[in-house]
Amino acid sequence: MSSALRFVLATGNPDKAREIREIFDDVGLQVRLIPRPADAPEVPETAPTLLGNALLKARKLVAFTGLAAMAEDTGLEVEALGGAPGVLTARFAGEPPDEQANVDKVLAELARARRRKPEERRARFVTVAAACWPDGREITTEGRVEGWIAEERRGTGGFGYDPVFVPLEADGRTFGELAAVSPAAKHALSHRGRAFVELAERLKTVFPSAIMGK
Repeated sequence: MSSALRFVLATGNPDKAREIREIFDDVGLQVRLIPRPADAPEVPETAPTLLGNALLKARKLVAFTGLAAMAEDTGLEVEALGGAPGVLTARFAGEPPDEQANVDKVLAELARARRRKPEERRARFVTVAAACWPDGREITTEGRVEGWIAEERRGTGGFGYDPVFVPLEADGRTFGELAAVSPAAKHALSHRGRAFVELAERLKTVFPSAIMGK
């Protein structure tokens, strides 16, 4: 019988939490993800890299709860914008974070730069996932996907920049369109899916009893 792993999940974003749970279920890893405590202090994402921010959030949560913790940080890198928003992806339009305003700003800056063709709007998503334990053990993984930014929102699924990000490996649909039809179809291609699938495989190696069906 499988034995579920337990992690406090650093993200307070319910859409991200849902995706992470779905990804673990898809790969057959039994994980109990405990919501971030309401009284846990906010962790400013001050590191210059996605890896640094993911570890910062996970380590702080381990210190606060005394439990194993899991965190991630995701960046959208648009070539025509010099790699922006990058580590500022969640707050590209300023504080407090506003997903709609972030998308509007990316679209407006690309329009201002007169970048119309897909090859002029190349972008990539990168996610770094981190699992940390009170004894100091840490596992980090990275997932990335290449694509381009559509000129307008398409699709009602997903969240954040999903309605304007077109993965090169798909059929021209945005992540927003793919997720509306099948969340699993998005996870199979997405940066977050790839980072957490790799994390799941590494956890299976270390904790084989957490594999569903064992």
